[in-house]
Amino acid sequence: MPSFIEELKNTFTGEILFDEETRKKYSRDASLLTVKPSIVVFPKDVDDLKALVGAVNKKNSEGGTQYSLSARSGGTDMTGGPLTESIVVDLNKYFTHIKEVGDGYAITEPGAFYRDFEAKTLERGLLLPSFPASKQICTIGGMVANNSGGEKTLIYGKTENFVEHIKMVLRDGKEYMFKPLSLAELEEKKKLDTIEGDIYRKMHGLIEKNYDALKDAQPHVSKNSAGYYLWNVLDKEKGIFDLTKMIVGSQGTLGIMTEVKFRLIKPKTHTRLLIAYLKDMREVAHVALAVLKHKPESFESFDDHTFTISMRLLPSMIKKLKGNFITLAFSFLPDLWMMITGGIPKLVLLAEFTSDTDEEAYAQALAAQKEIAPFHMKSKVTKSAKGGERYWVMRRESFNLLRQHVHGKRTAPCIDDIIVRPDQMPEFLPKVYEILNQYDIIYTIAGHVGDGNFHIIPLMDFHKERAKEIVAELSEKIFALVGEFKGSITAEHNDGLIRTPYLHFMFNEDIRGLFVEAKNAFDPDRIFNPGKKVEGSLQYTFDHILLEQ
Repeated sequence: MPSFIEELKNTFTGEILFDEETRKKYSRDASLLTVKPSIVVFPKDVDDLKALVGAVNKKNSEGGTQYSLSARSGGTDMTGGPLTESIVVDLNKYFTHIKEVGDGYAITEPGAFYRDFEAKTLERGLLLPSFPASKQICTIGGMVANNSGGEKTLIYGKTENFVEHIKMVLRDGKEYMFKPLSLAELEEKKKLDTIEGDIYRKMHGLIEKNYDALKDAQPHVSKNSAGYYLWNVLDKEKGIFDLTKMIVGSQGTLGIMTEVKFRLIKPKTHTRLLIAYLKDMREVAHVALAVLKHKPESFESFDDHTFTISMRLLPSMIKKLKGNFITLAFSFLPDLWMMITGGIPKLVLLAEFTSDTDEEAYAQALAAQKEIAPFHMKSKVTKSAKGGERYWVMRRESFNLLRQHVHGKRTAPCIDDIIVRPDQMPEFLPKVYEILNQYDIIYTIAGHVGDGNFHIIPLMDFHKERAKEIVAELSEKIFALVGEFKGSITAEHNDGLIRTPYLHFMFNEDIRGLFVEAKNAFDPDRIFNPGKKVEGSLQYTFDHILLEQ
């Protein structure tokens, strides 16, 4: 180990750390796993990344310990995506430059926090709308690596829809740009006697040969982060070949990202929120379909456990809202009164309607409220955009609230990101609850009800003998059910260590074999984040579950 680090120092200008405290810090993300790295490096620039790849290649060619590189930035991944026993490459220290915000686009480095990126784009009246609930703590690199989506995905789609180019350092230690190519431009790339040319030759051949099978394998849902999106690369109608369509969501397994160019949108200026309090979970699918008729921009939900914790932790909630404490405390009184007089709702539904005029946004929200009147549920439409802010904080902060404040049990994200078509919810959800209720566990449900995407988080005590077995059984049963409905086991959060071993519930052996071929085209020596997307080990995953929160 020391000899390799000494060799690396000759060409690498960033920090190299391998002390116990640093390694322990980087052994965790937001998943239920822990994997301790050997080394953590902080590259200062692209030249450092090139030197790093070169050093790893040289060391691996000598035999002995084989090193790999796992990029990391915000550390908010819920799947173990950036965890490794080898080298963590932290991009959150130096690769943070937001290079340019122009007319309808922005160019940034991957380590920049989304909150800083958004502040810059909003100065121009522009927005990248695919931000996740963790928008205050996540980074751009993580959003691209996981193909993030969130509350605005219902209308605008996921991160993959907004990427115009990606720069990456590949296995030869050189930086390349990937962007949409015409078929004529593709043929020129294929002529190159370089690794780039080799990748284009192999990927075009793979996708052309298996075009129909890949199209058939595409999940029948609006959002997916599972596997490599090989079905999206070749658009025969438009004559476009675009490898960014599979690099997005590849979770750092193909190379190390250095720059991203995004297309931005101009957001609507006025918003009203319809808040509905559902007492009977059996009606959620029917209520959701009724609201969707009126085309909300966002349609979110959180359950009674999240609601109760939010009320119990009012000081923390009010702190998140960043306003006058007394005024904000009074704003929660209606929610507390509702709990006292009518009980806690099983599910709180948030449907956001946006427009260029306040009158139109209000009219849309009122029409949706009228649509759900036959369900005899409490509901209201906010008087202003600010009136719904506390509900958005409850929704966006639900997972962090659970992680930080539930004592004696820990969050166990494993079935946290399932999705089916919204019209399938009336049949699908009762079967989900039937499985969950086989176990004596507490769980919370939040998510994007408008997409049929639910984040189910069990709260478990992993000191108990059956805890790991329950996680395994729940994963097996829920993912098998999702497979029956042709959905996805991960709409947004990606595969990582926790879900890669379960991809067989979505994709047959042939398609999974094509994923391996795609990995081979970019990374035959497995130096980039191995064990995710392909070749995952269920035994390895369960051996690395962390007992403590």
